[in-house]
Amino acid sequence: MELSAGTQQMSLGQQGTERGPPCVRCKGTCTGFQLHPWRKSCELCQCPTEDHAVPSEVEEDYRIGQLLSDTRYSGLTARVKGGEGARVYKRNRMIITNPITTRKDPTFLTVTYEWAPPGLNQKLAMCYMELIPKKFQPIAGTEGAHHRRLQLAKQLPAYDYNPQYCKGLSEGERPVMEAFVKKYKENVMGVAEVALPCSAKQQEKESNDTKTANSGAEEPANKEDYLCEFCQHLMPADAPAIYADRAGYKKQWHPACFVCGQCREPLVNLIYFWKGNRLWCGRHYCESERPRCTGCNEMIFSEHFQQYEGKSWHTEHFTCTSCEQSLIDKPSVLDNAPLLCVSCSSNRTAP
Repeated sequence: MELSAGTQQMSLGQQGTERGPPCVRCKGTCTGFQLHPWRKSCELCQCPTEDHAVPSEVEEDYRIGQLLSDTRYSGLTARVKGGEGARVYKRNRMIITNPITTRKDPTFLTVTYEWAPPGLNQKLAMCYMELIPKKFQPIAGTEGAHHRRLQLAKQLPAYDYNPQYCKGLSEGERPVMEAFVKKYKENVMGVAEVALPCSAKQQEKESNDTKTANSGAEEPANKEDYLCEFCQHLMPADAPAIYADRAGYKKQWHPACFVCGQCREPLVNLIYFWKGNRLWCGRHYCESERPRCTGCNEMIFSEHFQQYEGKSWHTEHFTCTSCEQSLIDKPSVLDNAPLLCVSCSSNRTAP
């Protein structure tokens, strides 16, 4: 896949003064996306960027390529032609063509899955898809495909691993962020695999267990007695299971059960973080390690920041959501999500 230099820089979150698509939540009242100078939201309607548009497929693949390129999973990426070493995610699409015979005129129904687990034959890949709730199946042109792309932007925001997307990061904090990202890429982040419960890796382990059992140790469990780590129900021997190498191949999950332990959302593209004997999405893993700024939505890598009613802010972002004045040493009101000065809060609640 080729990616031009212009496309590499394309981002709804970097448009400057250009207008983007109108907000889908505001139902016509937002005339077009206008990026706030440092918040990840529209300056006109204050809704999140994702309510206006998600990154394009090309940008999405480029970002994931950046995330995986310098890890043990770099085999899932390809070099960008003319990209000076940049790599792009090799997204595995699946196209199913089913013939439909109507009288004497045959027609064909083509279904495109925007993403499918790599390395599987079509039969096993289709079985995997059928085990996912319909609303999450990434069929092109459906809510399932849109949900996958939306969740990808939420679970793996580029500003959580690439300093060039950060606006609240000082030069002194950049090395701290880079060290943080490097550490979790080496020790925590993974890309899961899909295989039958009796995969070669499982069979190898069972063979070793059998040798131990023959020497007088406890006998191994029956091959079909595999339990899903999430729901603790049996795993059918003829249905695909998900394995996470960071967790060890003794553990496995049903396709619908491979979810973040914090938000319970399916882990997009099988990218997971393994900590404390549980699965995390990228967003919630990072938040378990560092505070996230409520204002700009970026991780805080400074030791000096503001906290108020259980939330955190970069010092320079501790401002009124409405009038933008600094709230340091000033009374303020936290009204669900927006942080308001007393004056703006009074104006909002006035009849």
